[in-house]
Amino acid sequence: MPIRKVDVAIIGAGTAGMGAYSAARKHTDNLVLIEGGPYGTTCARVGCMPSKLLIAAAEAAEAVREAAGFGVHAAAPRIDGAEVMARVGRERDRFVGFVLDAVEAIDPAHRFKGCARFEGPHTLQLDSGETLHAARIVVATGSVAVRPKAFDAVGDRLIINDDVFAWSDLPKAVAVFGGGVLGLELAQALHRLGVRVRLFGRGGSVGQLSDPAVLKAAAAAIGADLPFDPDADVQDIAREGDEVIVSFTEHGKRREEQFDWLLAATGRKPALDGLNLAASGITLDERGMPKVDPLTMQTEAGHIFFAGDVAARIPLLHEAADDGRIAGDNAGRFPEATTHSRRTPLAIAFTDPNIATVGASFAQLTEASCDFAIGEVDYANQGRARVIRQNRGLLRVYAERSTGRLLGAEMAAPRGEHLAHLLAWAVQAEMDVETALAMPFYHPVIEEGLRTALRDLSLNLGLRSETAPCNIDCGPGT
Repeated sequence: MPIRKVDVAIIGAGTAGMGAYSAARKHTDNLVLIEGGPYGTTCARVGCMPSKLLIAAAEAAEAVREAAGFGVHAAAPRIDGAEVMARVGRERDRFVGFVLDAVEAIDPAHRFKGCARFEGPHTLQLDSGETLHAARIVVATGSVAVRPKAFDAVGDRLIINDDVFAWSDLPKAVAVFGGGVLGLELAQALHRLGVRVRLFGRGGSVGQLSDPAVLKAAAAAIGADLPFDPDADVQDIAREGDEVIVSFTEHGKRREEQFDWLLAATGRKPALDGLNLAASGITLDERGMPKVDPLTMQTEAGHIFFAGDVAARIPLLHEAADDGRIAGDNAGRFPEATTHSRRTPLAIAFTDPNIATVGASFAQLTEASCDFAIGEVDYANQGRARVIRQNRGLLRVYAERSTGRLLGAEMAAPRGEHLAHLLAWAVQAEMDVETALAMPFYHPVIEEGLRTALRDLSLNLGLRSETAPCNIDCGPGT
């Protein structure tokens, strides 16, 4: 079979790969998009969208339970697990359908099905038999779930988040391992849908938080809803028949519980298996990863770009889309690659309360020895939060002491997804605290809590010091 020569080869047709294709297509018509698995992004199939559908059902059930707190009495919700999962599947397939339509719109001559591996810096071999010589290559193969060896004992009772959305009904009991975003979202949603859930964290982490005060508030809020230990002491995980047995210590006493499934939500890693990156000529670190410039998405090889989750940068859809756009544009215009500005980092967990981080984190500012001040609001007594009986959580905002410039925020707050966007826009606009306080705030709204935090921050800034500006960039998501 003759070797096909192309200007750009893109490996992976997920969010980053599709973005890279669109951007590269503006520069050349001699390109290919290679996909080894089913078409449809991780977000649409097993990520953002089906998880939010499950969470929406859980919120509906919780609203019925909480109605009595307003003096509105209704029977306890009757949750039909089969109906819940049927709607999740139906709507998920609808979202996937939109992606498939976009794929079908791509010139068939540009679409290759097969798993690709490097046979040289410019040579790709597909398992379908084709060989490609690509002047430039974009690797956008995504990520895969991490499966710790400690879970091997449970065999086929081990599942990952992808498997949840294949259920035709809800189980009775699930042990969820992982205090990250995936673990928190799925554990709380399943719990509110009547599944007996216990959430086992490790190392004290709660989602993407690094601010100790916010982390403590988030752990308390989640822990008030379902059994959650951010730093669980698990002694043993075993399998007995069709049950998973977890032995752990709680309040100094050894306990044992039985579950139908063990859900591993312990993180994801770049999908590198089978790529044979060693043949690409790129220098790889101990993880088998190259160094990637976030402003160009280039590796040291220059003509090879990484985009999306496989770049091991920020595993979020909007970041993957931006990665793909940058990588595809530079692959298309190579060797005249240009640097691209990055948006202010923004990450949201759709728990109740929402957990969100914006701009520079508490950990980043501390590690960079920045001179920064903090303003906060506790939502326990915030007006609108009490009106809607969602009065729990903490928001903390950070600003550079010498200039008052907003740097970032961390929060576990009611309707925090909206607060996070406001703050992300303010940080990206390099707004200072006084300018933010001059913006309009309606009454009574959740956003008034943000104004309280900004007022607190303004007081804590005090007299502006003569220290050097904080040497950290809150814009690019590096």
